[in-house]
Amino acid sequence: MWKSFSWNSCLITHQRLHSGEKPYKCQKCGKSFSLGSYLIHHQMIHMGERPYTCGECGKSFSDCSYLITHQCRPYKCLECEKSFSIRSNLIHHQKIHTGERPYECPKCGKRF
Repeated sequence: MWKSFSWNSCLITHQRLHSGEKPYKCQKCGKSFSLGSYLIHHQMIHMGERPYTCGECGKSFSDCSYLITHQCRPYKCLECEKSFSIRSNLIHHQKIHTGERPYECPKCGKRF
């Protein structure tokens, strides 16, 4: 199956997937990217820029997809109704309510 492109620039960008070429290099850390927009997004990390803010809790993110993941929390605790985006975080949280302390310090025996 062949792909066709309306613009030569789109073809060039696509060909980088096959060649592994990454001509856009971060001057701070040396990491390279296949698209200039990826480099711009990456540079936000170095600048500490986090333009996407959760309206519910105020936490901010450098990428809108991270905000969407943060806001999508399908795993809800039945005890306190706190929500989690990752099931394992809910399971860990529920130990607060059950009083379970499965981790023991080998030196003093205190459980966590």
